[in-house]
Amino acid sequence: MNINKQNNLDQRYLRMAHIWAENSYCKRRKVGAIIVKNKMIISDGYNGTPSGFENTCEEDNDTTKAYVLHAEANAITKVAKSNNSSEGATLYVTTSPCMECSKLIIQSGIKRVVFDEKYRIIDGLEILERAGIELINLELKKDNESK
Repeated sequence: MNINKQNNLDQRYLRMAHIWAENSYCKRRKVGAIIVKNKMIISDGYNGTPSGFENTCEEDNDTTKAYVLHAEANAITKVAKSNNSSEGATLYVTTSPCMECSKLIIQSGIKRVVFDEKYRIIDGLEILERAGIELINLELKKDNESK
C-alpha cells in the first residue's frame, strides 16, 4: 500500500478512536482505542471502570480510581473474549500508551501503534520501540485549527 493511502487510512481510524473516546465517563481524560486488522475493526475500547462497576472514573478528590481500565486494555481484552486474533494488527489510540498497556500490546502481537497525543510519561513508547513495534505519532488537527 502506498504511503499516502496508508496515511489517509491511519487518519480515518485515529479519528474513529477519538469518536469512540466520547463514550468514556472519565472527566479528566477521555481515551479511545480501535484495533484494526486487514482493514477491519476487530475491537474497540475506551477508558472506564470494569463491567458492572459504577461509571465514575474519579475519586472525590479528582484522582483516577485505581481500577479504571485504559482504552488499550479494554480493546485488547475484548479481542481475547472474541474469536479474533490481534496478531499483526494496528492499534489506533488517542493518547500514547503507558507502560502497563504497552506490555499488553507487545504480548497481544500488535505490530503498529498509531497515536495522536504524546503523554508526558513516555516509558511505554520506549518499551514498544525496544520490542520493534512501529510507532506513528499522527497528530490530528483539532476542529478549531482547521478553520
